[in-house]
Amino acid sequence: MSLGAVMRRRLWRAAFACSGGLAVEGPPPGGPCVVVANHCSHADTAALLAALPARLRPSVAAAADYWFAGRARALVCRTLVSGFPVRRGGGGSRDLAAAVHLLRQGRVLVVYPEGTRSRDGRVGDFHRGAARLAEAAGVPIVPVLLEGTGRVLPVHGRLSRAPVTVRFLPPVPDLETAHHLLRSQQLPKGEIS
Repeated sequence: MSLGAVMRRRLWRAAFACSGGLAVEGPPPGGPCVVVANHCSHADTAALLAALPARLRPSVAAAADYWFAGRARALVCRTLVSGFPVRRGGGGSRDLAAAVHLLRQGRVLVVYPEGTRSRDGRVGDFHRGAARLAEAAGVPIVPVLLEGTGRVLPVHGRLSRAPVTVRFLPPVPDLETAHHLLRSQQLPKGEIS
């Protein structure tokens, strides 16, 4: 187990204890996998890292054009969420393919297959990179539904208090099934999760 993963989990659990609470539903993954989650807030990653087992040393695919645009932001991303850069404007599949070795080390990788945060809480279309990554490493895809993060930290909004739920769904063999499960469990249209 990595000290960094343990410290990140403790940090984010403490942050959610102060900001409205964190509930975890369903069994978290027990081994290497690609976690795919809905994405509507920068708080999503913190919630996932608070909920995932530290022994699996979770790492997060982060938008290279935003989180790795400068040295300071890249340092924050690597330190606080174990982020690695993935290009959104071409080349992202190669970036994800380069992360296969992390899965083979027994780690969990978090990917937001929508590629950007939802503005209305609805799960958008998925890009295929997460599926290719899981297939290349021979690991399952674990869909995770995040609720409440959009109220804690809305896109272009201010931090506020709200309860957050991280719901682990059963592992699935493909991205289409993960997409269907997340869409079927999301909040009604227009409600920010």
